[in-house]
Amino acid sequence: MLYLQLWPVGLWPFWLGAAVTIAGILFAVWAREHLGSNWSRSVTIKQGHELITTGPYAVVRHPIYTGILTGFLGMAIAISQVRGFIAFVLIFLALWIKLRMEEQWMRSQFGETYATYARQTAALMPYLL
Repeated sequence: MLYLQLWPVGLWPFWLGAAVTIAGILFAVWAREHLGSNWSRSVTIKQGHELITTGPYAVVRHPIYTGILTGFLGMAIAISQVRGFIAFVLIFLALWIKLRMEEQWMRSQFGETYATYARQTAALMPYLL
């Protein structure tokens, strides 16, 4: 079942998946670089911490997660098997749980400013989520 082929193996699915993966990685790297010194592995308060709403953060509130998920989606397209989409869903669920915790922290730190930003900017996918 995990190795069930969803569509025929070929160059088109592989290269489409590779392009989607590269786009996702580049988007995540852009987001990480755009955060500068505000980035950390864990959610922490830093000296002079500020809410970033420009660059990729004007597109979605969690662009690093968006990039990671896009990369996994590209991988799933490239391998064309059920296991790739299961991996995508599992990563999505893990990041969604982490995103919800981060959202609570951001609301507690930035109050109405963050609430307004959240109303105006999608979490992961513009116009969808």
